[in-house]
Amino acid sequence: MNFSLPYLPERPAKPRETGIAMVMDKGLSLREAEDLLDRSAHLIDYIKLGFGTSITTNRLAEKIKLYQNEGIRVYFGGTLFEAFVIRGMYDDYRKLLDKYSLKALEISDGSMYMDHQDKCNYIHQLSKEYHVLSEVGSKDASVHLDHKEWIREMETELEAGAVKVIAEARESGTVGIYGKDGMADVSLIDEISETINPASVLWEAPLKSQQCWFIHHFGANVNLGNISPNELIPLETLRLGLRGDTFQQFLPPSLKQ
Repeated sequence: MNFSLPYLPERPAKPRETGIAMVMDKGLSLREAEDLLDRSAHLIDYIKLGFGTSITTNRLAEKIKLYQNEGIRVYFGGTLFEAFVIRGMYDDYRKLLDKYSLKALEISDGSMYMDHQDKCNYIHQLSKEYHVLSEVGSKDASVHLDHKEWIREMETELEAGAVKVIAEARESGTVGIYGKDGMADVSLIDEISETINPASVLWEAPLKSQQCWFIHHFGANVNLGNISPNELIPLETLRLGLRGDTFQQFLPPSLKQ
């Protein structure tokens, strides 16, 4: 921080297991990536190269290396993993990881049907060599998982070797753990958090209102993902109570109004 101020919540330094921010890169240029790191590298834990954007992004290898040099775990979006698997090209996907020297990856089944045991087998196999994040929930709003299924899948994927489980919301924030109106499914989120270690869950929260809700609900060091590159610093001020939405949250009672 550039200067000190009392009564700010404590934020762990990188590398950290809580208070994580995962950024969604939907095709930033190398110059834009450099600008992002210049202003916000200290706030970024993961960068996801969203859905299938990696196949059309210029200077991809250079950008990945740039992120990795800042101690950021960068990985292809889970949709790309699914695109290879559905075509019977799993071995080619592994070769792609090695080609770009990626040490992290996401395994999801949000765009295709995948037997859950098969998904766990992929997680188990890949976790021997890579830092694996798995995503639970469908990108199709018509596909419904009941609360027990959410929890069961998260538990078994963590047991299979996932380091973090991602709670699906898409970049729109209108599916998975949210309703079509973007409002949090409170009962689902509470049931998950009562069963799964909060440090193991990465909640996708692309909208400011969703970020505020999670900070009010779980505190400054909740893990949040699908953050827009331009929203990293604003998100950090939300975490610190330096924005009107969370201004009163971390003040001592004597100062609250």
